[in-house]
Amino acid sequence: MIITNGIGLPRHLWENKHEHMKPNMGTLDRVLRIAVAVVIAALYFTGRIPGTLGIVLLVVATVFTLTGLVSFCPLYPMLGINTRKK
Repeated sequence: MIITNGIGLPRHLWENKHEHMKPNMGTLDRVLRIAVAVVIAALYFTGRIPGTLGIVLLVVATVFTLTGLVSFCPLYPMLGINTRKK
């Protein structure tokens, strides 16, 4: 049985509030995200990825850059993933 907080979040996501932004990304994960973001940005700004697809990928690149810089991916706790070495 999964215990939730009334809005559907599992206990491990709301019980320890101080652990929400605990780093969960390893160095390789961070480097790969930022590298992919740089490639996407370069392709967008050189016109290789135009239109709506380019804008969507640029948003993804922005998210990759931000998560890579802060070492935290908000999807990882929900999926039970942690690539950071302990």
